[in-house]
Amino acid sequence: MTVVVLTGATRGIGRAAAIELARRGAEVVLVGRDPERVRLVAEEATTAGGGGRVHGHVSDLSLMSNVRVLADEIRGHHEHVDVLANNAGALFASRKETSEGLEQTFALNHLAPFLLTNLLRDRLAGGRVVTTASGAHRSGRLDLDDLQSEKSYSPRVYGTSKLCNILFTRELARRAPELNANCFHPGVVRTGFAKNENGIWKVIATLGAPFLRSPERGAHSLVWLALSDDAAALTGKYIEDEQVVAPSDQAQDDNLARSLWEQSAQLVSLPADARA
Repeated sequence: MTVVVLTGATRGIGRAAAIELARRGAEVVLVGRDPERVRLVAEEATTAGGGGRVHGHVSDLSLMSNVRVLADEIRGHHEHVDVLANNAGALFASRKETSEGLEQTFALNHLAPFLLTNLLRDRLAGGRVVTTASGAHRSGRLDLDDLQSEKSYSPRVYGTSKLCNILFTRELARRAPELNANCFHPGVVRTGFAKNENGIWKVIATLGAPFLRSPERGAHSLVWLALSDDAAALTGKYIEDEQVVAPSDQAQDDNLARSLWEQSAQLVSLPADARA
């Protein structure tokens, strides 16, 4: 049975993907930060009809200490993970630092999947890593001297974090040939992640909802990359609507991808061999 670890599994794309993956018979390991929502989605996935087991883990992945605890929990329960779906992410209207001193958008959207993937790498041998990126990466501009947006903070920071997802995928595919690592743009989807904020982003999320994709449609590429035979040979690719497309020029910069990896490894205190 295919074991899928899915972060950000309690809302929007994640919830829809969890239910569909379970319906197709996968054993789904759900990760979310709200215990009640984790419980409810686990129940929905269990009753989806595929017969696979569903496990729930509660973790706030904006904290790297929590990512490490989660990795230990997963390692304790699973000798092998077939798919790691890095889906957790958020948009924050203003700059805030976590208790660990990391800017929260960068921490949650990039460093968390970077660290979790590295901590589970030996369990993933021969498996797939799927990361939820976004077409918003085209508005991002990665400055290696200001990874945590201390010089300035604007909505572009979200796009930059999604650019990091693509660069991470590209470099992971180079460093870990035993894996299939890909990322995807889900389309502009009706989710609750911007409604947690105040101001213009909450207004846009509310007024625009009728014109956006459903979470179920947004989850198609995630499920396709996780389970499809057609996606089995892909690695290092950026996907839109189950098709390989070219991301932005900056997202194809191998030197930038390598430097981002090295700096990220230092920020999350990975051992030296993970930085090579």
